[in-house]
Amino acid sequence: MIGLVFCWLFAGVNGATVLAAQGNASGESGNGLNRSTSIADDGKTVLSGNRGAQQLEQSAEALYGYVLEGNVAKVRQESAEISRIFVSSSFEGLTSVEGINALSAVIIDLKAAVAAVQISPQRWESAAAKLRLAANSLNHTRQPMWLQYYKPIREDLNEMEQSASANDLAGWKAALERLQSRYDNIRPAVVISRQPEVVNAFDSWLSYAAGVPTSSQKIERARLIEIVSYGQEAVRVMFDKEKDEPALSLPMASQNYGIWGLLAAGFIIAALVYAGYRKYRGTNQGWEIV
Repeated sequence: MIGLVFCWLFAGVNGATVLAAQGNASGESGNGLNRSTSIADDGKTVLSGNRGAQQLEQSAEALYGYVLEGNVAKVRQESAEISRIFVSSSFEGLTSVEGINALSAVIIDLKAAVAAVQISPQRWESAAAKLRLAANSLNHTRQPMWLQYYKPIREDLNEMEQSASANDLAGWKAALERLQSRYDNIRPAVVISRQPEVVNAFDSWLSYAAGVPTSSQKIERARLIEIVSYGQEAVRVMFDKEKDEPALSLPMASQNYGIWGLLAAGFIIAALVYAGYRKYRGTNQGWEIV
């Protein structure tokens, strides 16, 4: 009897240990699932920031391809999917409140363009391109796609600088309009991945520069060049570029050695002359006939 009781107790302890291990394993797997998804109070699945950003970029890429193909049905279907992903995702930690608002505004503009009675391919392509850049900026915070616009924007600024040097306001305005068009495409993506003060600084400069051609007072050439320099600095900060180093270094200043320097130089010259004379005299004596 004592042996049977002992076996019964031993079997019960092992069973409890096995159940506890299974419970811990199921808890760990459940925690792994919760890392990417969670369940809201209303029963809907909420995607994590990284997972939602990945799905949003994939849908935005697909939508952009459908827009270029002119596939109206697929564009509307993918637009609804993008709206669903945005609503069911939490982008906490990936961007600021301003970034969320910018992304929301892009999606709303896209839905308005798709829902319009008359289809506008140009408007569809513009809205899809903005969303593609914005979704990419959210999913690739370190190296977003919109950084590729640095070179063309700098070229527009260089043309503005050349127009300023020639005091050509018409050329200034044309270059500024091209710059404004490029910036409009990437602005939501910039807001998502940059601090608000950086975006506000460039927005303020752009607004001021746009008012220069319509100003009633004549602006001097030097002032136009100065305005362009402010824009170049704002662009450098926005694209997180280092300041350009000068191509040529400044000439070194001549040093004044004083009387002691002149004496030392004279002593060295005299020593060299004396050594040369001794060498010359020794050479001549070596060739004398004995």
